[in-house]
Amino acid sequence: MNPEQMTPAASQKATGPTTRRPIVTIDGPAGAGKSTVARHLARHFGLLNLETGAMYRAFALKAIRENVGLEDAAGLLALSAATTIRLEPAAESNRVFLDGVDVTGELREPVVTDGASKVSVHPQIRAWMVRLQQELGAAGGVVMEGRDIGTVVFPKADVKIFLDAAPEVRGLRRYEQIGQMDPAAEVHPQSVIRELRARDDRDRNRADSPLKPAEDAVLLDSTRMTLEEVVARAEAIVAEKLAIRPSPRP
Repeated sequence: MNPEQMTPAASQKATGPTTRRPIVTIDGPAGAGKSTVARHLARHFGLLNLETGAMYRAFALKAIRENVGLEDAAGLLALSAATTIRLEPAAESNRVFLDGVDVTGELREPVVTDGASKVSVHPQIRAWMVRLQQELGAAGGVVMEGRDIGTVVFPKADVKIFLDAAPEVRGLRRYEQIGQMDPAAEVHPQSVIRELRARDDRDRNRADSPLKPAEDAVLLDSTRMTLEEVVARAEAIVAEKLAIRPSPRP
């Protein structure tokens, strides 16, 4: 839903007692369920859902297509200067346009998701992405999820959630996701878990903007929770922080 197209009820629900439009951030490692929770919160509270991880995946896709090494900082920086990435809100998730072309369907390929983690370690690429993300969310009224949204992109966000789960649980969730997208894929659960652990290591230990909870973030561990329980808890966190009453769930 475009912010200009929001109904009065949705607008009131999103802004609460003031006219300032809120920013909700959801950070966490791969496979924690950030995208699912962000989509639900956006629908529930009448906000826009902006998936920043898709922006890194789009850039990784371009680097792979252009045969630019994912460790080549200078080459990636030059490539970024000739790259445009745009997110267009859709019913279920964002449509992602890379240089004007819709590449949404290609961004969940394992090689692309792995590449996103590799390009994100470069400080100059992260600085470029942060500027783009700040432009996207500058007007507020958004749920933005990623790795460093609450710590770097919007450190003064109204609500910050850090969503986490044990690596084994996240790995199995990602394995099931791959199977749903491509039933013929020959992927072993343990290999998915190993790749996820490697990505965790890169994300948590990179020198620039490492993955970590913001000091004022609410920690939400979904290891032993169902999706419904996670969504309900996230709803309650946002409602409490924004001092609004969530509407009854169907």
